[in-house]
Amino acid sequence: MRRRRRRIDEPENLDRWLLTYADLITLLLAFFVVMYSMSQVDAKRFGKVTEALNGILKGGEIAIKMNPDNKKTGHGLLKLGNLRMIQQKIEEKFKKMGKTEEVQTEITERGLVVHIMESALFRKGSASFGGRTVDVLDLVGKMIAPLPNHIRVEGHTDDSPIKTSTYPSNWELSSARATECVRYFIENHNLQPDRVSALGYGKYRPVKENNSIENRASNRRVDVVMLTMELTLKEPTSQLYWLNDSGQNIPDSAEIVSR
Repeated sequence: MRRRRRRIDEPENLDRWLLTYADLITLLLAFFVVMYSMSQVDAKRFGKVTEALNGILKGGEIAIKMNPDNKKTGHGLLKLGNLRMIQQKIEEKFKKMGKTEEVQTEITERGLVVHIMESALFRKGSASFGGRTVDVLDLVGKMIAPLPNHIRVEGHTDDSPIKTSTYPSNWELSSARATECVRYFIENHNLQPDRVSALGYGKYRPVKENNSIENRASNRRVDVVMLTMELTLKEPTSQLYWLNDSGQNIPDSAEIVSR
């Protein structure tokens, strides 16, 4: 095949080498980015392994904090719209039980809140169920047990001072009531302990002003809060494992704490 001769008056393209050079630079840049990212991961893992081995060889213990992947992704967690459906079911059941005065629900930015009045659970100034019926807790427990969302149980009181050997202040009383409800959920409705928490707010989170008998009764309550998916993902979910000379493996997501 006869090669076409370049015309004398046709200028030679001197910039063709730039295409090859640009491709080479792009490949080198991608190569160094990959190598840098791999070196960062390896260094992090190597540091964990080194610290764990040093602790074991010195006879100490190493705590490994595990972060379950399913907690990070939010898979299966109910959003605010789903919690509204749960609210409707709870209200229907409470209406049939005739407990609408003692139990109320509302949707807030935190999630679904079930307000349980003191009269439905406790005697005044006590955190013991005593002879009180617990059918309200049973109903709430059946509804929240299957949910993957975090459950926060909050105790509240009015501003009436209390000072006994058991409850020196309303802080202790509100905390004890919340803890008593949490224990009941765990023992009777198989609620997982790692997805429930108890808080005591004393008199400092009233829903009404403490200026009448009725308003004070409304403030003496236990709130069962089903947190939204977003707030559930912000709850602490790490588990703590102590390593000794057994030589357990350390996952990449583990955080090492020496002692």
